Amino acid sequence: MKKSSLNSVKSWLLLVSGILILALLAQLLRFRIDLTEEKRYSLHPATEEVLSELTEPIHVDILLVGEDLPGGMRRLQKSIEETVRTFNAYSPEKITFSYFDPLTVAESEQEDFIGSLTAYGINPTNLYVSQNSGQQATLIFPGILVSNAEFETGALVLKGERGMGPDEILNQSIENLEFELSNAIKKLVSPEESAIAMIMGHGEMAEDEGYGIVEALDGEFELFKVPLEQAKSPADLENFKIIFIEGPRDIYSDREVYLLDQYVMNGGNLVVMVDGVAVDIAEAGGEGTLAMPVDSGLENLLFKYGIRVNKDLIQDLNFGYFPVMAGNFGNQDQMVPLPWPFFIQAGVMQTHPITKGLDVVYYRFASSLDTVMAEGVKKTPLIFSSNNSRVLPAPVRVAFSDMEQEPPVEAFSVRNLPLAYLLEGEFTSLFKNRFLPEGFSKTDFKESGKGKVVVFGDGDVFQSQKSLQDGSPLALGEDPFSQVTFANKLLLRNMVKYLVDPEGIIASRARTFQIRPLNKVKVAQQKTFWQLINVVAPVVILLLIGAIVWWIRHQKYSKKIN
Repeated sequence: MKKSSLNSVKSWLLLVSGILILALLAQLLRFRIDLTEEKRYSLHPATEEVLSELTEPIHVDILLVGEDLPGGMRRLQKSIEETVRTFNAYSPEKITFSYFDPLTVAESEQEDFIGSLTAYGINPTNLYVSQNSGQQATLIFPGILVSNAEFETGALVLKGERGMGPDEILNQSIENLEFELSNAIKKLVSPEESAIAMIMGHGEMAEDEGYGIVEALDGEFELFKVPLEQAKSPADLENFKIIFIEGPRDIYSDREVYLLDQYVMNGGNLVVMVDGVAVDIAEAGGEGTLAMPVDSGLENLLFKYGIRVNKDLIQDLNFGYFPVMAGNFGNQDQMVPLPWPFFIQAGVMQTHPITKGLDVVYYRFASSLDTVMAEGVKKTPLIFSSNNSRVLPAPVRVAFSDMEQEPPVEAFSVRNLPLAYLLEGEFTSLFKNRFLPEGFSKTDFKESGKGKVVVFGDGDVFQSQKSLQDGSPLALGEDPFSQVTFANKLLLRNMVKYLVDPEGIIASRARTFQIRPLNKVKVAQQKTFWQLINVVAPVVILLLIGAIVWWIRHQKYSKKIN
């Protein structure tokens, strides 16, 4: 009896010791195994690096709340929570979360608070929820606030391309959650210090003096306006991560082209926004004006790199509007917005980290782009026009009077014209086998090099428009006529992050999660069968197991009695 008690005590001691050892190992050896096909609970290495640099706890407020959220929104809400939990598992510091409804803020402070959310891009959205009494509208805030002890930032998490269905938008939003959360954390704890140059001296940025780019990137990057003619050598440009050329009106000299060429050969990132034709919108009244070809001096450089900006203008039936004078109403001038096919609302995007899930980008007077042979250069079209476009070669008539007539739909037969190109790879210098401009030595000349170039056939794509009230520049992408904010700012931010670090957190936007909807036909046909499998079968199996156990015990103990 004593021996049996001793064995029992030993067994309990071994069990308790084993549990303590496992608990200790769990604290010392942290690991996760992601068994999902798409690795939903794994993070991109760049995200893990951001989290490894955390030195203090982070808190996430999930603003997407509501008692009667439809299934799709609840799925997004749950995905945000799961993403935060995954981040916490990889982080050396605690990342906590809570749900917060902005509508619970005191009425006296609510307007200012919602305004601060709008500054983060978190705009309230009307959601229609089914109630017993019918459809009821409710206001939701599909975003997150990320904060530490000192600072706070935010991000919108519900994003999708125009033309997508609700399920596609939700799925793409879930795919991008890792990027949105990691980007917010990175802005909070480790702001970028990269320098970006905006070239001056050739009539660039005539409309807003660079306000659009500065407003969009200020706080994340250091921006400098650089007169290129003052650069003495390519080494003067090497410290800039990106160089922007925005809508030049004067011709670049060979010397300046050489500096830009060698900047790319040395691994630089060049963003070129040039117009194929020049349009003076102030002369478009009455009989109108002619848009004539314009040279920037960059044509040969871009051609060598594999791209050509054509001397034409694109019109698209997915157009914006432009206000024109339509007479007087009493003593008041009457402005009427009329369709303007030269203003393109581009909503067809490439599935690339820069453009995936991007909403509509607004173009004003865009020229078409062609690719040409350039060995070693990968050319990726990023943005496209709609299925109903046409190209008008220069000279192009531009007249407000043309708005009075309905555009001939049959003439818009061109589909998906590329409106932006990303060029990557091994570039060959324009000056290979040529005389160098005066003042430069062959000693420092590079015949080829790896860089990145982005080309737009619209010099105004990153220029902000002006307020109709006081003429002040608006936020990039905001249209003063339609009161709609387009995705030009987000495109710029994504592009800059990709050019600076293509393998960084921006790469997590390439993740895809497959939508697996139920087959409604099979659901209708096999409903009873699967109900039996899920409800009746487990009960039957348990009864069988119980019967077998009873029979075995009965056989065992009945023999002993006999």
